[in-house]
Amino acid sequence: MTARAGPRRRPRAPADYGRTASRVGASQTDVVVQGIKKLIVDGTLRPGDRLPIEKDLAEALGVSRGPLREGVRALSMMGVLETRQGDGTYVTALDSSLLLAPMGFVVDLQDHSGAHHLHAVRRMLETQAAGLAAARISDEALAAADDLLRRTEAELTDGVLSHEALIDNDIAFHRVIAQASGNPVLAALIEALGGRTTRDRLWRSISQEGADEATHGEHRGILAALAAHDPDRARIRMATHLFGVEDYLRQRPPGDEPIHDP
Repeated sequence: MTARAGPRRRPRAPADYGRTASRVGASQTDVVVQGIKKLIVDGTLRPGDRLPIEKDLAEALGVSRGPLREGVRALSMMGVLETRQGDGTYVTALDSSLLLAPMGFVVDLQDHSGAHHLHAVRRMLETQAAGLAAARISDEALAAADDLLRRTEAELTDGVLSHEALIDNDIAFHRVIAQASGNPVLAALIEALGGRTTRDRLWRSISQEGADEATHGEHRGILAALAAHDPDRARIRMATHLFGVEDYLRQRPPGDEPIHDP
């Protein structure tokens, strides 16, 4: 007979961990954040593991319970931990999209003067993603991208244009490509940055004559390169497409500001 595995042991922090985690000038909350991070990095805590009970963890880290709770809250906001009501605190799956999501908050705090820098980074990331996607994109992903472009075509010829619907399709189209790159970290970075360029893209759609039709034609060119599994062509067409947005930002008259979220 095969021996039955016993219950999985709950991870415990080393009893002297607080001494190694503490450093001169560090707050107790910092000690908690860095201490739990080290427990994850060295494998003591793994994705899905429940943290030791509050009393034991506070003692092991050499902190009081107040700073421990603050540190746990901070790590929860970062997507590292999740607190389940009545069931304790757990390490999340540590998924890239979850861990990089807070980057979007930081980007939101940037003023408009730095918009061209943000779009330049977006271009570099999405150009690489397009090249990777061209080499591996599936028929299902190609069909999904084509469906989005068909919806855009219908929107452009419907007579009652919805700029918001066009931008939604635009975001979804770029998301399909990012996910098809096969690199979840790259896709998560694009998601975190791309969504924060929405206001500029929407304002261009509204204010620049012919922008929607030009964007759609560029999307068709990108899709053709992806369908041909031609990485170089896909990268070039994606870069050319995104340079159009950057050119618009440089040429936009002073005071012509994008729409602000309500």
